[in-house]
Amino acid sequence: MAKAILLQGKETLDLAYAYDFYCNGNCNSYLFAIFIVQFDGIGLIAKYDIPQVVWSGKRHNLVRIGVTLELMSKGDLVLKDADGTVAWSTNTFAKSVVDLNLIDLGNLMLFDKDNATIWQSFDHPIDSLVLRKKLRQGQRLMLSVSETNWTVDSMIKLSVNGNGLFAQVETNPPQRYVKSNGPSWNASIEFLYVEFVNGSLSRFSNSTSSWSLISIPQASSAQYMKLGSNGHLTMYDWLYGFKEDLFKKYLNDCDYPTVCGQYEICSNGQCSCPTSSWGMSYFQRVDDSRPNLGCSKNVPLSCGASQQQSLLELENVTYFSFTPNLEDIDASSCKEAYAKNVHAKQLHFSMNRIALAAVVTYQLMCFHL
Repeated sequence: MAKAILLQGKETLDLAYAYDFYCNGNCNSYLFAIFIVQFDGIGLIAKYDIPQVVWSGKRHNLVRIGVTLELMSKGDLVLKDADGTVAWSTNTFAKSVVDLNLIDLGNLMLFDKDNATIWQSFDHPIDSLVLRKKLRQGQRLMLSVSETNWTVDSMIKLSVNGNGLFAQVETNPPQRYVKSNGPSWNASIEFLYVEFVNGSLSRFSNSTSSWSLISIPQASSAQYMKLGSNGHLTMYDWLYGFKEDLFKKYLNDCDYPTVCGQYEICSNGQCSCPTSSWGMSYFQRVDDSRPNLGCSKNVPLSCGASQQQSLLELENVTYFSFTPNLEDIDASSCKEAYAKNVHAKQLHFSMNRIALAAVVTYQLMCFHL
């Protein structure tokens, strides 16, 4: 449910960007957000479809009925919950802000008396990019737990560095599952940002040159791209329901780190719980009707006392990424590393957050006998 405070859009598309307090469910709590809506030409939101959130202020901190949003005389835009506590602000105190506006690109902006931009939502991305939105070095997209739970899931992020665009899992060390580097013929080229332009996701360098990273169909209505909880970067045409997986040129179905959930193996796009070579299973499907939710343990997992440890070897299994200094070791050396040194902790962390920890053609995990 939503009712816009500010509405900005083009009547030719019957679409608009709006910002207000938005709820998805029983409406006991609300998200301060910018969203795409359909409107009837006079500024009222039509009930044709569900608004699509493309930005929010502190999305893990929902507010209740009685919340206030105030542009303070000292320049801060402040969101206060019903009990008066500050839930979010632009941190623009003493910046001489005199004006607030939502432009038709979906960018909420604060201006000073000289019309200079003091703050804009485009500089604080969440999990989505809209047309003309840039993702700069130091910024990142981070997914939400689910479509209805906006809590930040910090496990996967999409970011830009001087070499290109990267999607990675935040293990220790981080593990990349998508990387698009700059042109190999000129190592001096540094990419400053990627931008969602009409027809492509493009990279822009320090020489102001650009290269198309991913081709995208021309916009027929409002378009946005979203980093989903499954690790996919998907482009949506909001009004006509068209969508496209933008990583498909880089990855197959089983190349996504969270495609099958925890403790599950992906083969030819299908998910299954792992079993030992003698047919014994230590896992069961969380929900048979939803295999992407992963598997749960039939026995407690404990990697404490060494006498209670064993390693289950699964043959012909690979991982989406490797810890570099473990890439070329054999199974015996890997088991020893797992048992004796810090790499065991790194692999154990990966196992718990993603699936099973694998090295080369072996998948190894600790289980309680």
